[in-house]
Amino acid sequence: MQEYTKSSLNRVKRGQNRATYDKDLINTILDAGFICYVSYIYNEKAITIPMAYGRKGNKIYLHGSQANRLLNSLLKTKEVSLTVMHLDGLVLARSGLHHSVNYRSATLFGKLTKVEDDAKKTEALECVMDQMIENHWETLRPMHQKELDRTLVVEMTIETGSAKIRDVGVNDEPEDYNTDVWAGVIPIKQIAGVPVPDEQLKEGISVPNHITNYYQRHSSTV
Repeated sequence: MQEYTKSSLNRVKRGQNRATYDKDLINTILDAGFICYVSYIYNEKAITIPMAYGRKGNKIYLHGSQANRLLNSLLKTKEVSLTVMHLDGLVLARSGLHHSVNYRSATLFGKLTKVEDDAKKTEALECVMDQMIENHWETLRPMHQKELDRTLVVEMTIETGSAKIRDVGVNDEPEDYNTDVWAGVIPIKQIAGVPVPDEQLKEGISVPNHITNYYQRHSSTV
């Protein structure tokens, strides 16, 4: 098992029993999603923005317009931190102060560079698209050069990180277990609905297999 070295930057201080620094486990959390929350400072104000991402090895790729305020601000500092979180359940206790949630979250820290080469930019964008739906990029029309020119792509090299996971039930005060208050966990699951074709879709175009497979894997019937 390979772990990120604990430091003052990535060490989990509260709820250390839920912390992990295992790289494979953290990558599993990253690969289960495609939206991250990126923080930056703009005009001395802290701002956090949700963004689509793609992971390949120890690299995270983000993209936006060439004028994207977040990405350009991060490129000035050349450092970035981002978080990915999955909500797995509502933990309803007998006391309001003991309510919680079950979750998986990972926070990463690393260096940021601008991707300049067109071929590498295309590979990075493919990574982001396929993070959302596997094998999707190969079904799309090729990008126009003007689209590529207007797109800013950045590469984060993951230097360190940590994760927290809660996957247990209610933790009440001992004296509260005899009260007449319902307690338990409501599982939360993100599901996919039946694919809805675009209104202007040409006749005769069926839903691609990789999209049907995605729906079947993530539908409520699974």
